[in-house]
Amino acid sequence: MKNEAITSRDVDFAKWYTDVVTAARLCCYSNVKGCVVFEPAGYAIWEKMQSILDKMFKDTGHQNVYMPMLIPESLMKKEAELIDGFAPEVAWVTRGGDKELDERLCVRPTSETLFSDYFSNVVKSYRDLPLKYNQWCSVMRWEKTTRPFLRSREFLWQEGHTVHATQKEAEEEARKMLNVYKSFFEDYLAIPVITGRKTEKEKFAGAEYSLTVEALMYNGVALQSGTSHYFGQKFSKAYDISFVNSENKQEYAYQTSWGCTTRMIGALIMVHSDDFGLVLPPKIAPKQVVIVPIGNVSSKVNQVYEALKNANISVYIDDTNKSPGYKFKEAEVNGIPIRIEIGERDLKNNVYTIARRDTQDKMQVDAEVDIVSYVNSLMEEIQTNLYNRAKERRDKMTYEVDNVADMKKIIDNNPGFIIADWCGNADCEVSLKDINGLKSRCILENEAPVHNCVVCGKEAKHRVVWGIQY
Repeated sequence: MKNEAITSRDVDFAKWYTDVVTAARLCCYSNVKGCVVFEPAGYAIWEKMQSILDKMFKDTGHQNVYMPMLIPESLMKKEAELIDGFAPEVAWVTRGGDKELDERLCVRPTSETLFSDYFSNVVKSYRDLPLKYNQWCSVMRWEKTTRPFLRSREFLWQEGHTVHATQKEAEEEARKMLNVYKSFFEDYLAIPVITGRKTEKEKFAGAEYSLTVEALMYNGVALQSGTSHYFGQKFSKAYDISFVNSENKQEYAYQTSWGCTTRMIGALIMVHSDDFGLVLPPKIAPKQVVIVPIGNVSSKVNQVYEALKNANISVYIDDTNKSPGYKFKEAEVNGIPIRIEIGERDLKNNVYTIARRDTQDKMQVDAEVDIVSYVNSLMEEIQTNLYNRAKERRDKMTYEVDNVADMKKIIDNNPGFIIADWCGNADCEVSLKDINGLKSRCILENEAPVHNCVVCGKEAKHRVVWGIQY
């Protein structure tokens, strides 16, 4: 029976999403308009994401730093494209205590300016390069409409910033970090993604080009899930990041930046969860296994608990003063991948009951089984099943068309990713926004067009994935 506190996702997807967030106690609204409170369960997911990504970044040679949260307006204005791109979303500090500031300060919407200012002071020679830094922090963007995890005025993220001696090295960095995100989404979040290059219109303000990771939610709406930008020398020329190269000549450096945010938690919910609550892949679940004792079984419960804990499996015992049925439902709504029920009656028959959250199947398992091997194997099976299930749905909701009429029909009835060829003209791209806000998601760089432009019918230059977005 479905959870009565959760609206069916097939009836009202937006309400279902909010209901799951609330029922699993991931976050809640605060009295600061447009900002949310991360509750322990939600923040634990973010901590798990952080720990995995942080290791991936460090394994590729990056170090963590921290920059100020306030940026002088004069510093922001040095790179005109950036300030123009973020102007509508910037929050400004104009007073300090009871004194008007001589120069207003921007609350960081992103930190390219601060990193570039820092790099201009520390980069002198090609021997100083590359510098490969990452920052975990919050940023603020004055969004008009907000939704938990997906869009809020203050949100948590990481932003990588690197500086290189050559164009080749910088471009390789941008591609490498795109692939790090792709691996994280597919291997840990069990979310299949499409990667490619943003169009000129959709790229990051100030970038030469932007690369993107695009995921498709259960309802067919796209989510930009991570981006990696190649800046070339745009920022280095604006902020005077120059160095003496190996030929003893002065040269401007080449830069990249890349980032992902807490909207990844929203992606987890919208790809995997169901009408019973949260569903989490085992690799990202802060709590992977719950043991529910039924009756006087503490000796066996502790034995199983210690075995799993010593094998570095995240396990807890639900020994709260609640009924077994309530505990089952609580574990279900919180998305615990595996539930082990140990009861007096089962032990008389020398079995446990094990439930998996992804399929809601229950199995009786011999109590003498190697529980560590069994749970590890089951977690791998769940992880794989969630990825395959999401990929099968994504593939079913990916369409190829060669005319606007078919695009409109798909978006109006069964939205998803639409692959259609494009001539490269911005007017054609913009015209598609009339179809429910349809936008380009990315250019498929390794695929040649097979049709003419879907809008104007002229020769196409690019094969593009289109979709409506969060």
